[in-house]
Amino acid sequence: MIRSAYAKGAMPYEPPTHAVERSLRATTGAKVIAGIDEVGRGAWAGPVTVCAAVTGLRRPPEGLTDSKLLTVKRRTELAEELRQWVTAYALGHASPEEIDDLGMTAALRLAAVRALEGLPVRPDAVILDGKHDYLGTPWKVRTVVKGDRSCVAVAAASVIAKVHRDTMMAELGADHAHFGFADNAGYPSPVHKAALAEWGPTPHHRLSWAYLDALPRWRHLKKVRAGVDGGVPEIEGQLGFDF
Repeated sequence: MIRSAYAKGAMPYEPPTHAVERSLRATTGAKVIAGIDEVGRGAWAGPVTVCAAVTGLRRPPEGLTDSKLLTVKRRTELAEELRQWVTAYALGHASPEEIDDLGMTAALRLAAVRALEGLPVRPDAVILDGKHDYLGTPWKVRTVVKGDRSCVAVAAASVIAKVHRDTMMAELGADHAHFGFADNAGYPSPVHKAALAEWGPTPHHRLSWAYLDALPRWRHLKKVRAGVDGGVPEIEGQLGFDF
């Protein structure tokens, strides 16, 4: 029996290519191009993690695609291959406290800049997954919707970032077994929600997020962050708390 390397219910997609990298080289003269992807944006606990990966134009490992489309086993194996295959990679994180203080957009930029500055050579251009450029000046950015499926460098970054953060969350969860961080990576699973209702947030939780509104016992812990103009605070996180 052949077991699929893709997650249950996911269909294989066309493999990512170097088309965007080649376009950037031709139109901007960029030589060093980094692909960027993030993980942990929608989690209730843990950091948001960004990986910047430089791959050149070499043929990638077999089966490279968006990390979310891979089984845990294949994703873990592929991350190990990629760490040896890429020309360079670096990881950046923004902590729950920084997310609470700055908001998610600014925290993403902070984590991405940390990753980019961790590379041995500053990239001439950056391919950013999604449609919103949260990096901005002075970085030369090309946004690509579903870049983690279509661009080799972004796909590589997505796999490395996902496996690294999942490992981090499992380690953080060792002292908070009720929350199941090793399985849910800080995202709002039923186990995670039940533990929050019973035990309240851990030091790894984001305390400015809306989930605390649905927890009467712990609502007093919520942090209120004023907007940049001192007005209405930016709302982060999921509003629902469905069991």
